[in-house]
Amino acid sequence: MEKKNEGKKIDETPVEKTPGQVHVEESFTKIIQPANGEKGVFNSEVSGEMKKSYLDYAMSVIVSRAIPSIEDGMKPVQRRILYSMQQMGLKPSSQTKKSARIVGDVIGKYHPHGDTAVYDAMVRMAQDFSLRYPLVYGQGNFGSIDGDPPAAYRYTEAKMEKLAEELLEDIDKETVEFLPNFDNSLKEPKLLPGKLPALMLNGATGIAVGMATNIPPHNLREVSDAIISYVDNPKIELDELTKIITGPDFPTGGLIQGNMKELYETGRGKLIVRGKIETEEKKGKEVLVITEIPYMVNKSTLITQIANLVRDKKIKDVLELRDESNKGKIRIVLELRKGTSSKFVINGLYKYTRLQDSFNVNFLALVGGKPKVLGLIDVLENYVSYRKIIITKRTKFELNRAKLRKEIVEGLLKVLNNLDKVIKIIRFGKNPAEELKSNFKFSENQVRAILETKLRQLTALENNKLNQEEKDLDKKIKDYDKILGDNKEVLKIIKKEVNELKEKYGDPRRTQVFKRSFSEISEKDLIKEKEVVVSITDKGYVKRMDIESYKEQKRGGKGVIGSSLTTGDFTKQLLTCSTHDYLMFFTSRGRVLWLKAYDVPEAERYGKGKAIINLLGLKEENVTKVISVKKFEDSLIMATRKGVVKKISLSHFSRPRSSGVKAINLPLDNSDGLIGVELLREGEDLSLATKLGKAIRFNSKEIRSMGRASYGVTGIKLADKDEVVSLEVLKTDAIFTITKKGYGKRTSVKDYRKTARAGKGVINLKVTDKSGEVVNAISVNDGDSIIITTAKGQVIRMNLKSIRVMGRAAQGVRVVKLQSGDYVTDVVKVHDEE
Repeated sequence: MEKKNEGKKIDETPVEKTPGQVHVEESFTKIIQPANGEKGVFNSEVSGEMKKSYLDYAMSVIVSRAIPSIEDGMKPVQRRILYSMQQMGLKPSSQTKKSARIVGDVIGKYHPHGDTAVYDAMVRMAQDFSLRYPLVYGQGNFGSIDGDPPAAYRYTEAKMEKLAEELLEDIDKETVEFLPNFDNSLKEPKLLPGKLPALMLNGATGIAVGMATNIPPHNLREVSDAIISYVDNPKIELDELTKIITGPDFPTGGLIQGNMKELYETGRGKLIVRGKIETEEKKGKEVLVITEIPYMVNKSTLITQIANLVRDKKIKDVLELRDESNKGKIRIVLELRKGTSSKFVINGLYKYTRLQDSFNVNFLALVGGKPKVLGLIDVLENYVSYRKIIITKRTKFELNRAKLRKEIVEGLLKVLNNLDKVIKIIRFGKNPAEELKSNFKFSENQVRAILETKLRQLTALENNKLNQEEKDLDKKIKDYDKILGDNKEVLKIIKKEVNELKEKYGDPRRTQVFKRSFSEISEKDLIKEKEVVVSITDKGYVKRMDIESYKEQKRGGKGVIGSSLTTGDFTKQLLTCSTHDYLMFFTSRGRVLWLKAYDVPEAERYGKGKAIINLLGLKEENVTKVISVKKFEDSLIMATRKGVVKKISLSHFSRPRSSGVKAINLPLDNSDGLIGVELLREGEDLSLATKLGKAIRFNSKEIRSMGRASYGVTGIKLADKDEVVSLEVLKTDAIFTITKKGYGKRTSVKDYRKTARAGKGVINLKVTDKSGEVVNAISVNDGDSIIITTAKGQVIRMNLKSIRVMGRAAQGVRVVKLQSGDYVTDVVKVHDEE
């Protein structure tokens, strides 16, 4: 009788092939040795088997190794480590035990993989630079942010952190399903109860087959608030949630930027992560200090990278690089050459090193054992749904336990009422259990409890104590029934538990979130704020200098060289401001352009600076006035040569444009121009001073607020050949007036009577050939310092205490000695530093 072939029947359907393609069916043959010794070769189609095997392998990696579960936020190895540590009694209050013992317990009982895989996972759970909220407390060398490996597990010890206990809480109350372990000798939890939203808090990284997950960590306080908001309103919009969870919160801090709405809506997105750089000063040189680095960046590698760039001169002007990090605090120091602008060094660090890095978010997790990409609302929904299941199961367990105990207490109370009879049955009965049931109608549980209780204890039972316990159990049963009967009660418990977690473990954010793109962020957040002097010359050069460059001198001093100017140029304006202030450049055509103070090039006192037209891109117009602004609040007051004034809200200029905007509608024939722009608050007095020695004082309420396109109204009526040289908002005790030939005086503001707008004004200073025309009049206080500049670049700084207060008609005193052919161009007030 002929043996039947035991191989699968081959599919003989012709298959169309592409050039160079080799089909699996033709690549494999299965050689089978029949039992009777006859040789036979049978073709076997294996593509289906390979496909099935590969899918089985892929799902095994996805489900059992690389991808965490949304319910408890754990990968299988992490879950097994925590459960094993709990079974070993390694609670936060207990002593640590050798990591080798923990690893051995995990691989021997639950995790049939290598010891390295388990130890590496446990080490990561203990690193405060890897996990935002570590779950394992490690004692010994558990690695460093420099990439140093941990010590071998025979040298280190570990136990659970308090936070890990929250994940395991109620595991013994039939809240989760237990499955057989790999050899069917023990049971292990399929999931943990997961009181903490661990997946959001610590994130996860894993590469499976055909898919990967990369979830960033978040702040516990923000996540807790988001859960509570979702419980209160399950239909809450994503926009509301993104106001609560502003973005990921990495354990290493840093600065991040990205489209958070898209990230939390789709579960996918790209974050730009930057390290944090602070600036310090040491012996007149700027020092850059890196205090925070991007998440998962190796500090040692980063330093090597910076050192190589400095050596190759891709990053210039770095004198010294050293690592001063200590006790978990990062401090990488870069000392710069004297006079170097840190702006370019910082930009180079971000461009060429991993001090700026990207984090590609892919919020992939197992939901019910199946991989799924989740948005923020999906995550919150799954957390709340899972906790509802856990709390319901826990409550049922507690209810059954309370009912059982109540049943036993009722039996014990019945025993006390019939104590002698019960004792007699127990002592002398042939079948005490059956006799107790038949005589007193005890249940099986009650009989078991009575028989397990010693006679001595039965007689000592307190009736009052049992009655009180019965009342307490009745209350508990009522509460449990209420919870099980009302979904709202379950939600209340979720909110209460989340609030407790927030209060117990919550901490401030470490990572700063930027709403704007980093490309739009200047060095404001990286440069130390300090007082500076900004100098503008008549030919349009601007520079920034430290205010300490000017030494205070006495009246009559010759001053110091302010700058090395080109022939015919002179310093037109000096202003003091903070490096973080906005500079508003008002032009001869009535436009305004913006620049940050720190974007003005820094120069030595002898440098001429940089052309404003190149900084602002000006054509056929000059800058006539510059003011500094911290916030776009209150108003501006403008004045022109012809005595026109205009009030406008600063909010009209709150959106800087590179091309500038119109500030005042000046005549097209250039017959008038701006001479002054000042910040103004409602109700403040104004002063206009003219070159022929007139001045007017009136209240700003007399000027209505106008739009950007208007011209303004009359502030002062001028005589022939006279023009306005000064606009001041009066907030001080006196007005200091300076003339072209170096004469000046202080006059009390009270001497200037207040009049209506559009008057002819009063005498401010007696103008003579000796004094020259008035150059400027500024409001000052006693003790203020001033800086006076001349056409030939002379600069003198002095204290006003050396100049006495005089009347309005006085000519003043000589405040600066001028060289032949030189004259005063401007005066500004500075604040003395304490």
